Amino acid sequence: MVIKIGILKIGNIGTSPVVDLILDERADREDIEVKTFSSGAKMGKNEVQNIIPYIIENEFDLIIFISPNPSVGGPKLAREVLSEIKTPSIIIGDAPGIRCIDEMKQQNHGYILIKGDPMIGARREFLDPTEMAIFNADIIQVLAITGVFRLIHTKIDEIIEQIKNEKTVTLPEIVIEAEDAVNAAGFNNPYAKSKAIAAYKIACDVSEIDATACFKIKDPNRYVPLVSSAHEMITTAAKLAREARELEKSCDSVLRTPHKRNGSYEIRNKLMD
Repeated sequence: MVIKIGILKIGNIGTSPVVDLILDERADREDIEVKTFSSGAKMGKNEVQNIIPYIIENEFDLIIFISPNPSVGGPKLAREVLSEIKTPSIIIGDAPGIRCIDEMKQQNHGYILIKGDPMIGARREFLDPTEMAIFNADIIQVLAITGVFRLIHTKIDEIIEQIKNEKTVTLPEIVIEAEDAVNAAGFNNPYAKSKAIAAYKIACDVSEIDATACFKIKDPNRYVPLVSSAHEMITTAAKLAREARELEKSCDSVLRTPHKRNGSYEIRNKLMD
């Protein structure tokens, strides 16, 4: 049985570019078929209305909806439309999504909210394509190494297996804290685990700083240094995450969970296993 998965992306958070890849690293899984639809960087209602018909037409078995702040504008409209389709759906979002948890439950959506996936500090005086690329690259490193992506693919794989076996689908209801992430990462070295926790918590603080600098402070003499500081923080978080990875590598204890073609995955802790 092949499970058809639709991935709907609105706007951008660090998780957006990689969800389809973490489900099928080598693109050779035979149990899933994944299609991705994106509104681009904009999150308006018009952009959502333009892509929703493609989701409806394909009759997916599972829908994954990724968006920053799923409580506003276009993302909110997408949630409302998806709730009418009756296809099992998972909302993947960032910390502001916590405000609409009750709504998502009422709409029968599952959710995975990543507190350490901060919005970029989108101030024109500071942000350019180079800064944007560096920021997102650092976030992806933090989320990958601290275990966020492994936790996400594990939860989605569980649902895929439920659908394949025609069992009742139990959708996730998760707000990812630092310890949730690093437990999924499977660190063996306690110092590596400590560095990973620090990296994730710094990323959470970046979310608060950028939200304040972008939406609450009007004086550029205040908000530009704040946005810049958040970028410095995420660079530090990525450095700590890489150090955690290197400690695990030095002990030859890095956890790897590659998917097999049938969708199951192997568990490896030694490079040459």
